[in-house]
This record gives sequence, C-alpha cells and structure tokens, in this order.
Amino acid sequence: MSVTTAAPAATTVTGGGLTAAAVASAATATVAAAAEFAGIAPVVGGTPIPAFGFAVLTAICSVLGLVLALVLARTASHPRRAFVRATVALTVLSLAPDVLADALVTTKALLMLTHVVAAAIVIPAVARRLPA
Repeated sequence: MSVTTAAPAATTVTGGGLTAAAVASAATATVAAAAEFAGIAPVVGGTPIPAFGFAVLTAICSVLGLVLALVLARTASHPRRAFVRATVALTVLSLAPDVLADALVTTKALLMLTHVVAAAIVIPAVARRLPA
C-alpha cells in the first residue's frame, strides 16, 4: 500500500500568511512609533516615514513572500526548505538599501530592525504550513 501526502491547501498557507502579514505590519508600525517616541526620527533623504508607512510596506512585502510560498508549494520538491532559504536571503539583501540610505545611523538601524522583526514573524508562520 502506498501513502501519498498532499500539499497543504492553498487556503491554509494563505490564511496563515495573511495573518502573519497583519501581525508583522502591526509590529513594524509599533517598533517605528516606539522609536519615534524615543527620539529616533525615521527620516530618509529628508522625507519622514510615518509609522503607517512601515505597516503598508510590510504588508506588501509579506504578500509578495506569500506568493513566493504558494509558487514553491506547487513547484519545489522541498517547498519549506526552498522558502526559508529564499526568504532569509531576501531579508539579508533587503538590508543593503538601509545601509546605503541617506539617513542617520539610528534611522538605518531602525529600518534594519523592522526588516528583521517582520521576517521573524512571517517566515516561520508561512514555513510551518509548507510541506518539508
């Protein structure tokens, strides 16, 4: 007798991913607001970034990561491993613009922190719903 395991339903991955995206968006907005309260001005190139802006960009990038997960779930032989490797690499690459930004060192650190916070929430939440 052979046993076949089906890929997780797209709704399971999608639902968990969207929930994680919402949590990560709230978390990055909270980190940004707390930093601003502590005196770290999130200003890049002379333009201030509102806390809401952190939430919006986190949501957009999280949904893009979710699309990546859905594609890998259908195409990769080991979707979870492929997703984790790709998203960790993309997270590291996402820090490069922060380092190069026309901003104070504290603002650069804030930008990098929010990337890591979002990744720490979204990557495990989505990865655990993908087949190993």
